[in-house]
This record gives sequence, C-alpha cells and structure tokens, in this order.
Amino acid sequence: MNDLGKLKKAILDLHGCDSNHVGSIPVHETVKGKTVWQGVVELFSLPNHPKAKEAFAWSYKAEEGETRYVAILRVPPIYTAINAVRAYIAAEAQKQK
Repeated sequence: MNDLGKLKKAILDLHGCDSNHVGSIPVHETVKGKTVWQGVVELFSLPNHPKAKEAFAWSYKAEEGETRYVAILRVPPIYTAINAVRAYIAAEAQKQK
C-alpha cells in the first residue's frame, strides 16, 4: 500500500506544489506476457500547478531494498495511470543503457 503522506511529499519535492488525493488506480503492466510492474497508482489533484491539474504517484521497493517514490504529472502524452507507469519504466530502462 502506498503511503499517501510520502507521495504528497514526493509531489511537493519533485514538482513544487501541494496536492490532494483523488483516488487509487490498480495497474498491471506486462511485456510479452510477463509482469513488469503491478501495483496501485494514486491520483492527486494539483490546485496550484501552472501546467498540470493532476499527478500520478506511487512507491516501490528498488532492487537495493530501498523504497522509491515516483510522481509524474498528467500532461500530454501522459493521460492515464498506465501511461505514467510505462513512461517511468521506459525512462528507467534508458538510464541503465
């Protein structure tokens, strides 16, 4: 389960704005039939952000065992929780190249 307080802090730290929790969206992403990510993405409204009205946020355990917090703005081409997860997975894969 995501810690909403820590996700709100991640949004503040990464995007410089306050947020309000709106809801939870279960996501199960697969590639070639194998699960690459499964969990719950939290949706937050952003009352004072200049470009985005909402953000998707979640946490996960990294391979090193530490908890990581992700917060992605809902701006084109990110319209859904699954888009946010896919964008994050792609960005992380690029970092490892």
